Amino acid sequence: MDRWTGRVAIVTGSSAGIGAAIARLLVENSLRVVGVARRDERVQELAEELKKEGAKGELFAIKGDVTNEEDIKRVVKWTRENLGGADVLINNAGVAPDCPLTKFSSKNFRQLYDTNVVGLALFTREVIQDMRSRGIDDGHIFNINSICGHSIIEMPEVGAYSGTKYAITALTEGLRRELRDLKTKIRVTSISPGIVRTEIAEAAGVPKKISDSRFDENPCLEAKDVADAVLYALSAPPHVQVHELIIRPVGESF
Repeated sequence: MDRWTGRVAIVTGSSAGIGAAIARLLVENSLRVVGVARRDERVQELAEELKKEGAKGELFAIKGDVTNEEDIKRVVKWTRENLGGADVLINNAGVAPDCPLTKFSSKNFRQLYDTNVVGLALFTREVIQDMRSRGIDDGHIFNINSICGHSIIEMPEVGAYSGTKYAITALTEGLRRELRDLKTKIRVTSISPGIVRTEIAEAAGVPKKISDSRFDENPCLEAKDVADAVLYALSAPPHVQVHELIIRPVGESF
């Protein structure tokens, strides 16, 4: 990880769960991290906690909504003007609202795809254009995907959500090919975890008691496990591209 010391990463959806775990681990490994979230006060709390712990890097809390293109451009511009620009992008922000395909709400469907797919694509476009304008040829793009992006698991009404994750799988491979054709050494990695203990179900309106019971009754990963997978791919030698990494809890039934 020595070559990443002092370099800059943007992490979306960094106020809780996987995003917060990734932001923490990168800061502990000497990166300067721009934590993007609508609840930026939670990112600021994490930043202060890391500072008290004497972390080697630094976390900057920036308010932003990945469904808003102007917010995305503002974050990338702020990062360049204040920190010299991003070298790493972690597309982590994601939602899973109730969205049965036979009776979905248009609002929920649009929120699902605008957050999980369109926001990811826009952030990637802006960061890569910024990297290339600065002559950065060893950057790294991460897409936090899911096993739902590789098969439709046996869970009720998961089709629409799976559609967003299948899109991420295709976008990741498409980006790899475009970067290859541009003769750049910017790497792209998709991290596809199985079930992870996070707040995503609660954010979708599932009562905490029910959400917790699902985790307690099934094998699950912790957010740090996903963060460790990011660190593994990031720390690979420059000529090694960990393109797809699937991690599942032992005994998962899907």
